[in-house]
Amino acid sequence: MKSLITAAAVIVVGMAATAGTAAAQTSAQSGEASRGQRVFNTQCRACHTLEKDGASTAGPNLHGVFGRKAGTGGGYDSSDAMKKSGIVWDDTTMAEYNRDPKGKVPGTKMLFNGVKNAGQLADLVAYLKEATK
Repeated sequence: MKSLITAAAVIVVGMAATAGTAAAQTSAQSGEASRGQRVFNTQCRACHTLEKDGASTAGPNLHGVFGRKAGTGGGYDSSDAMKKSGIVWDDTTMAEYNRDPKGKVPGTKMLFNGVKNAGQLADLVAYLKEATK
């Protein structure tokens, strides 16, 4: 009986650890906009604005970017590579591009090397999805 209780305890602890890991992965994949705002402010704001009718500076204004075809935002002369990329911006394409811009779209004008931390990347995408509506 004692070994049965021990086995049950091991299973419960294992399940709890697995659930904690899964919750952490889900959180990282879905991201938190409040943390993403900090990522945007430190790594993106120097080149991009988010406000409706905001300026396009060193990079395009990102207002309304989700659902838009890459390279079609008004007020910015996107690279031919971006225009021909066929990308329509969604959570996945935004994450892939911001992880490795030059790898995703060779010939892009974006000088940024990308967000390598998966959690920060998920947070950034969550923030952009909210802030660019």
